[in-house]
Amino acid sequence: MTSFAQPQFSRIATNGITLHVAEAGPKDGPLLILLHGFPEFWYGWSHQIGPLADAGFHVIAPDQRGYNRSDKPKGVDAYRLDELAKDVIGLADHFGAERFFLAGHDWGSIVGWWAAQNFPNRVRRFVTLGAGHPAVWKAHITNDAEQRRKSGYVKMFSIPWLPEAIMRARNFKALADAVSATSRPGLVTDEDLARYREAWSQEGTLTATVNWYRAINRTPLKPPGSYRIHPPVLMVWGMKDIYGILPLAEESVMLCDKGKLLRFDGATHWVLSDEAEAVTQAMIDFFKA
Repeated sequence: MTSFAQPQFSRIATNGITLHVAEAGPKDGPLLILLHGFPEFWYGWSHQIGPLADAGFHVIAPDQRGYNRSDKPKGVDAYRLDELAKDVIGLADHFGAERFFLAGHDWGSIVGWWAAQNFPNRVRRFVTLGAGHPAVWKAHITNDAEQRRKSGYVKMFSIPWLPEAIMRARNFKALADAVSATSRPGLVTDEDLARYREAWSQEGTLTATVNWYRAINRTPLKPPGSYRIHPPVLMVWGMKDIYGILPLAEESVMLCDKGKLLRFDGATHWVLSDEAEAVTQAMIDFFKA
């Protein structure tokens, strides 16, 4: 059996910018776009890319705008949700896919919610991991003390230059500690952290990635009940997530015409690595249903 585990890399123009993209799997397979979160890059999906490709999907995992080797447009407005979602649609257009599967983790999940909501005729099915719909998230930050505490860093990220200085300090220690906070010590290796530090070191990356937060802090969103998600959605949630409370997942699923919540009791925010095999299989089963 042919294995497609090793991704190939290219640069793809979309929505006025160019993204660095990891690609694996049969080119005639159904397109599956994987969107990483903060402070990751395409490598956040490293446990899933090979198995998903071997399952027959044409897997595309971009460095999203501002991250790693992708373009980093200037200014906060370049990182609004509308622009981020259009990047995804542009990738699908590049590969000639009228309809495609979509999965996102953390910020990639937020972009995925926005794409599934605003382009329901393009997104076939959506898997979201570790982040609720952005309107649900912002509503809970405003109205729920526990979520406000968990998301305290979000307000701090609106301050000029300070977040970048904190992240850069001591060889990106704050970021390294964050991505290492998995359910099993040692799951993130020194080699993994070296890859992340290389990505964080790219010129302009820290400001660009923080600009995602600055942009959503400026974005007025309607009450959550104003939104409806038509494509089928699988929400994957780690019950030990230190960044979000379970109601983010539960209330987001309620916005879906066809939504399902899959909980992992022992998993953290980094459920992609904590429960790599189970998550990957759940994705394959959901996309092939």
